[in-house]
Amino acid sequence: MESLKVKDYMTQQAVTFKAEMPLSLALDKVMKSAHMGGPVINEHEEVIGFLSEQDLLDKLVKVSYFCQDTHLVGDCMHPDVLSVSPELPIIELADLMKVGKPKAYPVIDNKKLVGIITRTDVLRAIGKTLDDCFKHPV
Repeated sequence: MESLKVKDYMTQQAVTFKAEMPLSLALDKVMKSAHMGGPVINEHEEVIGFLSEQDLLDKLVKVSYFCQDTHLVGDCMHPDVLSVSPELPIIELADLMKVGKPKAYPVIDNKKLVGIITRTDVLRAIGKTLDDCFKHPV
């Protein structure tokens, strides 16, 4: 299990946002993706924030009530982003993802976004290891 790395299970095509993007457009991107949120990147593909479904829900309820798309991603993103390296062992990431921690982490290499990894991805890695451990000869 120690030999399994984040890079082996991450999704390389993360849904991303720009700080100046209207929230209604961010919602469209989220609804078309498998992830409920994602990293906010700048023009150099550096992660400057994270937008979660909770952030969207909080602001979009107000936007829909008044029918005014006045909020931008930069207004409600979290600027302090927890991220991981593609070389981080899956077992260490599993420990980071305990209760109350983010469900998804941007994967950053040389200050650039290279993917995203979720709890589901980590469970998939653990499941594969368990399958290998408990194979019984026929």
